[in-house]
Amino acid sequence: MPLLQVRNLTVEFPGAPRAVAAVRDVSFEVGQGEVLGLVGESGSGKSVTSLAVMRLLVPQARTSGEILFDGRDLLATPLDEMRSVRGEKISMIFQEPMTALNPVMRVGDQVAEAVLAHSRNGTRFSKGEAWQQAVEALRTVAIPDVERRARDYPHQMSGGQRQRVMIAMAIVNRPQLLIADEPTTALDVTIQAQILELLAELRHKFGLAMLFISHDLAVVSEVSDRIAVMYAGALVEMGPAQAVFRSPAHPYTRGLLNSVPTLRTDRRQPLRTIEGTVPSVGSLPTGCAFEPRCNSTTAECSTALPPLVEVGPGHVARCVVART
Repeated sequence: MPLLQVRNLTVEFPGAPRAVAAVRDVSFEVGQGEVLGLVGESGSGKSVTSLAVMRLLVPQARTSGEILFDGRDLLATPLDEMRSVRGEKISMIFQEPMTALNPVMRVGDQVAEAVLAHSRNGTRFSKGEAWQQAVEALRTVAIPDVERRARDYPHQMSGGQRQRVMIAMAIVNRPQLLIADEPTTALDVTIQAQILELLAELRHKFGLAMLFISHDLAVVSEVSDRIAVMYAGALVEMGPAQAVFRSPAHPYTRGLLNSVPTLRTDRRQPLRTIEGTVPSVGSLPTGCAFEPRCNSTTAECSTALPPLVEVGPGHVARCVVART
């Protein structure tokens, strides 16, 4: 059985004159030790999906569907019981460590706080033991001179080091699933590569499953076993990473891949772009949301949202053209 099963997830926020669906009927699975890359432009619903899994959406959000973690429906779990899931079973790395970390607490204390808030295999740690666990976690993520740096404050660290602290907080309780929401945003290319290498090492060392969220296809290709592509709140393509990159079935996925420069790209020519803009989730077209920007449309595209259809082994796409 998959570790995480998201079934027909829909997330709506209050709006006028009607509620706005930021995520629409999204379904996917993450297996034990597997990395699923969730890709899409800003506003496509990636982060809302991850926050729904963690039950961290604002109270006004209306969520329907099922989120099964190790067979347990998280949407039906009382909020006071979710604390034993967050940080202990499922952990999350947020986009911007400078805002996620407490600026007036030492980084070692912040990692230790995560230890004190949970038990590990039923064991509770003292403050001294939690500090040692925190130092060991910081050592695991390759913080240099760790005994001294654990007593530093976030502003005394570089962006890459702060991201490593966030990763240490996420893995200190040995969770089964790690949700990484844009973990390399705002980092330079060298530091990005180091963070991706670290995540790969931790995955193999602890047998972590990962939901890796990014708008950067090049980054996702480095870490993912399978890839799910979102557009305007809906899942438009999903499949093994190699299949999606070699044989993209949805026009949006092809557009994303064509816009990524490669070693063969002629630098004298402008990069290829996807014409048009992403529609507002509050005013989506009747049919396929990508139809106004697509060059391969049929009359059917504008009448109803296409279903996901199989285009290869374990490879599906939400496109009537792919179906043919």
